[in-house]
Amino acid sequence: MPTVQSPKLTLSQTSSQQGALVTASGTWQVHALAHDNAIKAIDAQLKPLQDDAAVQWDLSQIDSMDHIGAQLFWNAWGKRRPAQLTLAPSLEEFFRRIEETGPLETPPSRANRLTPVMKLGMAILLFFEHLKGFIALVGQVTQDIGRFARHPMRGPWREISANIFHAGFQALGITALVGFLIGVVLSYLSAQQLRAFGGDIYLVNLLGMSIIRELGPLLAAILVAGRSGSSITAQLGVMRVTEELDAMLVMGISHGFRLIMPKVLALAISMPLLVIWTDTAALIGGMVAAKVELNLSARYFIQKLPDAVPLANYMIGLGKGAIFGMLIALVSCHFGLRIKANTESLGRGTTTAVVTAITVVILADAVFAIVFNGVGY
Repeated sequence: MPTVQSPKLTLSQTSSQQGALVTASGTWQVHALAHDNAIKAIDAQLKPLQDDAAVQWDLSQIDSMDHIGAQLFWNAWGKRRPAQLTLAPSLEEFFRRIEETGPLETPPSRANRLTPVMKLGMAILLFFEHLKGFIALVGQVTQDIGRFARHPMRGPWREISANIFHAGFQALGITALVGFLIGVVLSYLSAQQLRAFGGDIYLVNLLGMSIIRELGPLLAAILVAGRSGSSITAQLGVMRVTEELDAMLVMGISHGFRLIMPKVLALAISMPLLVIWTDTAALIGGMVAAKVELNLSARYFIQKLPDAVPLANYMIGLGKGAIFGMLIALVSCHFGLRIKANTESLGRGTTTAVVTAITVVILADAVFAIVFNGVGY
């Protein structure tokens, strides 16, 4: 096995006219250059010589070299062969290949020709495209519900039952926990403000109206949109990736009747029940905080609540729950059916569906607040 000599550079001054002489010796291969960090020392020696065209280079004493060692010299020469170079014939092949390769040129990046006005126009067109698809989906679901009403015995009862279980029953835990904590926080903060004005008894009115009319339906809808909405979109997206949707069409099975309509009906049934459940948990949390903070008994709280909150607010909350549930299901199915057969589209579509569903729910809640502005007071 041949001995490996460390790569060395020797700098000597020949004469003032000829310039410096750089003599290289040893082994200029990657294992020798990496040993004892020799490459850093060589880079430090080569750096001052990069712009000096009068330097003479003598590489005839090098024992062996590879492309890594040749590239070090090539970079020091400014990527061109120096005028005064003494080179062994065995090393000529390395520098000839590097010279023939030439400089590496990367293709210029393509300039973005879209102006801000064009981007805005594309965004508007995309919005109307989604709106058109959503309206078509609503019409399809309406037709499927009519078909289901005409022939209820041939309807997808198992799919509806399964979706009620997944979207409703399995969401009881998280909605109760979050509702209870929101009730505690709202009651605690409200009690501190009411105590300053001597309005402790109005805590029941404040909690009842805010939770039953607004916070309960909205909180349940946001939790269901994040939990069940993402699940619906991901389920349809995976079916697109695995080509199950195409297989259903080949078998003559309607996507709307077997996949979309059961989810819409299931959430329309589950959401009002979840609203009742969330309202109850939030009111219990507010009742506990009122007992601790203002020493209001639970009996007083329960007796005062029916008088503080008219029945119309309760019905508005249940109506919100049904509408929110259908909107969440429709938005989730809309984006689920638009997912392409790749995992990147699946992740992006699921995220977009959740964000859009929550946004649509908040917009619908604002519409409810405007339409029923004079109801329930």
